[in-house]
Amino acid sequence: MLRSLYSGVSGMKNFQTKLDVIGNNIANVNTYGFKKGRTVFQDLYSQSVSAATQPANGLGGTNPSQVGLGSQIATIDTIHTSGSLQSTGRNLDLAIAGDGFFQVKSSTDPNTSYTRSGNFYLDNTGNVVNSEGLYLQGDGGIINIPTDAKSMSVGQDGSVSFVDVNGNLQEAGTIQIAKFPNPGGLEKTGANLYSPTNNSGAATAGDPGENGTGLIQSGMLEMSNVDLSEEFTEMIVAQRGFQSNTKIITTSDEILQELMNLKR
Repeated sequence: MLRSLYSGVSGMKNFQTKLDVIGNNIANVNTYGFKKGRTVFQDLYSQSVSAATQPANGLGGTNPSQVGLGSQIATIDTIHTSGSLQSTGRNLDLAIAGDGFFQVKSSTDPNTSYTRSGNFYLDNTGNVVNSEGLYLQGDGGIINIPTDAKSMSVGQDGSVSFVDVNGNLQEAGTIQIAKFPNPGGLEKTGANLYSPTNNSGAATAGDPGENGTGLIQSGMLEMSNVDLSEEFTEMIVAQRGFQSNTKIITTSDEILQELMNLKR
């Protein structure tokens, strides 16, 4: 069988994956804190027809002759560039201006999850939680605002304060921001959450603005970093690449058909 037939098949599979990634990016264009994906290709393997030779016997050297056998997915990156900040005016809508992740976890699960999505809420006991009910972590663990508090606020340094029933200003704790040596190594687990992997490194948690982490902006939410113009351009490139590979397959099939006709 023709090698070009299988090269075309590998190209079609790869561009299909690229379109899947692009589709997911576009679907999450309005997802708070979403980080876009990027598909990177690499050549699969090259079959050597003849090896390189060095100059000898009065003749110059020759280069190797190789036939490529298609392409494969090298990696699907997560691009952790910052998204634009949208003003909401709501105290518990928080955005990180810079590097770092919010830490959230369940009271029954020792594992911590990480997120850039800062839409937080108060439950019926005054604990600060995300949309999944996971508790936002502070320097003392769960951050709690008394249910009879008159008002509350969050500072850029992560300090959470409230005004009690007597009109006194009280501290509820400080939101901790986590930073990873390699954020690109984090694994997406759904619901805008990430979990660490062997290649992300261990999280280093601290107050906002320390150890290279960003500051917290209250009343703001970080938007997705998906650029629609870029995604539509990449979609056209992927579509044309897919079409080109289908053309390779149809052309190879026509050649095989001609070979079959030689029998007649």
